Amino acid sequence: MLSSLTIPSTLDTLHPGDVVKWAAEQFGAQNLVVTASFQDATLVHVAATAVPGIEIVLLDTQYLFAETQWFADQLTERYDLNLRIVRPLPDVQPDNQWQTDVDGCCNRRKVEPLSRAIDGKRAWISGVRRADSPTRANSAVAAYDLGRGLVKVNPLVMMTDADVELYAQLHELPTHPLVDKGYASIGCWPCTRPVAPGEDARSGRWAGDTKTECGLHL
Repeated sequence: MLSSLTIPSTLDTLHPGDVVKWAAEQFGAQNLVVTASFQDATLVHVAATAVPGIEIVLLDTQYLFAETQWFADQLTERYDLNLRIVRPLPDVQPDNQWQTDVDGCCNRRKVEPLSRAIDGKRAWISGVRRADSPTRANSAVAAYDLGRGLVKVNPLVMMTDADVELYAQLHELPTHPLVDKGYASIGCWPCTRPVAPGEDARSGRWAGDTKTECGLHL
């Protein structure tokens, strides 16, 4: 059973690509799914380079920036990604829920679609990093997700912002067009703003609200 899986303590010493390879060897590449926000190219490059053809999912919330959709198209073509776009259920239509019920909006447009994206998979690969925010500071490289019934793998978890920047330079990765406009963490357009110099990268998400996570990584 997955719940009794022994996760090697040495995983946190491996290169992110080797973590993805470990997951493919452990669970089978067909049993993996990568969810990527496409705010940068790091995760998709790591995953697609380590395991060519690995399934990569973009959750289309109906409120993605046009620049994010364009960026995903560019990366898909450049790296021959096996991209699947998962959208909200048919009865979920664009509305103003984000103005009055941000948690409910995220649940309908992110959390529920994620449950369908990972259905039948044995492991879910995400781009969570400890450097993202205090709420992610203790994230593991891999751990059993009891609520979702699979192993969650975070191959980038040990990478600092400087590591991400260096990786992008070494592999000549393209940059999301909103980065140059001050967006350090990019989600849905109604709930994302640029950050000022010195601000935490995720301070531009749900600014003015106590919310710090969309619900995918809780």
